[in-house]
Amino acid sequence: MIGFRTIKSRILAFAILATVVPSLGLGLLTYWRYQALVGGKVAVELRTLNNYARSELGLWIAKHVDDLRALSNANTIQAGLSRAPTAMPGSARIGAREIDVFLRSVQVNLDAVVELSVLDADARLVASSVASPAPAALPAAWSDRNAIGSPVQLEPQWDSARASATLTVIVPIWSGTNVFLGALFGVVDLGALRGRLDTIAKSSAAEVVLITPSGAPLLGTHGTTPELNRLDPRSLRDLQARPGETVSYRGHRGREVVGLTTRPGSSPLWVIAERDSADVFRERRQLLELFARLTAALTVLVGVLAYWIGRSIVSPLDDLVRAVDRIADGDLAVRLTPAGTAEVGRLTRAVNTMVGRLNRSHEEVEGAKRELEQQNRMLEALSVTDGLTGLYNRKKLDAILVEQFGLYQRHRRPFALLMLDIDHFKALNDNHGHLGGDQMLANVAGVLRRCIRSVDQVARYGGEEFAIVLVEATLEGALDTAQRIRTSVAASQLVFNDRLVSATISVGVTRCRDTDTGPEDVIARADAALYEAKRAGRNRVHCADETASPASAGPPGPGPA
Repeated sequence: MIGFRTIKSRILAFAILATVVPSLGLGLLTYWRYQALVGGKVAVELRTLNNYARSELGLWIAKHVDDLRALSNANTIQAGLSRAPTAMPGSARIGAREIDVFLRSVQVNLDAVVELSVLDADARLVASSVASPAPAALPAAWSDRNAIGSPVQLEPQWDSARASATLTVIVPIWSGTNVFLGALFGVVDLGALRGRLDTIAKSSAAEVVLITPSGAPLLGTHGTTPELNRLDPRSLRDLQARPGETVSYRGHRGREVVGLTTRPGSSPLWVIAERDSADVFRERRQLLELFARLTAALTVLVGVLAYWIGRSIVSPLDDLVRAVDRIADGDLAVRLTPAGTAEVGRLTRAVNTMVGRLNRSHEEVEGAKRELEQQNRMLEALSVTDGLTGLYNRKKLDAILVEQFGLYQRHRRPFALLMLDIDHFKALNDNHGHLGGDQMLANVAGVLRRCIRSVDQVARYGGEEFAIVLVEATLEGALDTAQRIRTSVAASQLVFNDRLVSATISVGVTRCRDTDTGPEDVIARADAALYEAKRAGRNRVHCADETASPASAGPPGPGPA
């Protein structure tokens, strides 16, 4: 056992305490802080993606439920059920043939609905849109007809016949006199969600997986349902038991992932957002390896230095002690001039080498920090940018309007708002497909950029609608800009599928007023002006402010394109 009676042992102990321990402490603190930062960032990313996917899923399901609810009120169905005598079974009833034909004609126009069936009040099949309908039965709770209420969504399941996940929705059918006639069964193909899920996950390296409340995987952005079945059921139950928390488990591709889910609310599906652990914690692992190598190097170096210091002259030790103290305090600019005996000289050079390595390590850590900050800035830019047009999104527009409204209130700096909408955009989508519509949106966005000043701001407001904030602009100047934009868009053409495609826009113009209580008043007035431009024939500019001269409103356009 080494004691502390000799100068060598004391110097060794001092060197380890003064050099290795602070270095390890700094390294571990940096590592833990970095780990917490990465973990928190990933949790926020996965939670945001999960909430967005869950919202889109809920809207998608709600749309189909509303379609089925509206279908249950169809006169053909209610009249057929009302005429049907209870003594006749199934599809042989009076009116069943008419309902069959009606269901088949409706199903063709219902996106993702693969089967429609009608049952009477006694849960007997009356009609169906398919030749071999799936077995259907009313829920047990419907035996009490006084308790029959809203549509019921059954637990989604895998349909092996269709090789797809399906959701069954049951909608009660009531007569006009509030008599329970039966139920409408609608089978929705959840596979139609894949395109929407892929779009949601496209902006992130994460994956999205849908599972049933019982923990059965159904659909994912990467991988088929048989591949998803490789997921450990215990991991899925753990995710469901800990909503809002990140959970590490082995994904369906056999690699460790970090996943997160949230409570589905009224949705019949759980949404899981997950990322590859290797991608998430790659920098953490590299940092850990770096600190491990540095610690080992420092330990060896200190042992060698202590051995030689023990054989050196004591007089130069004061300089070395002071230098080590400065290093322990974080002063990595220390440089020693070799002095005294050869042993002390070698120790001095070793300390200089150690400081150089610490400096390099510090620079590497700072470089990693700068890279992380750059990535955060890129993520922030993506969060305020529309992915299709490259313009600002609605979120950024709201922030710009709040800022401009504040400047107007405090310093009377005026601004104008232009709301623009592409005329007959739905027809353009119908004629040229969504790809053609997307190209037209991008083309219009380019025209808008060219027609405004560098200080002005343009954003995609939503769908085919855009908004432009004109900074310190008069009403007359805003109208001139609007007319210039309108004529520029009308003159702009793009080639799609060897055809020239053009479009026109309608523009609503307004300026901030003293009576406005917030940006929402300006938006509402500009939107109303846009509506007036549409109502007046499209391809024109309409001003919401009474002070505008007729000439500033621009000449009437040639009408809808």
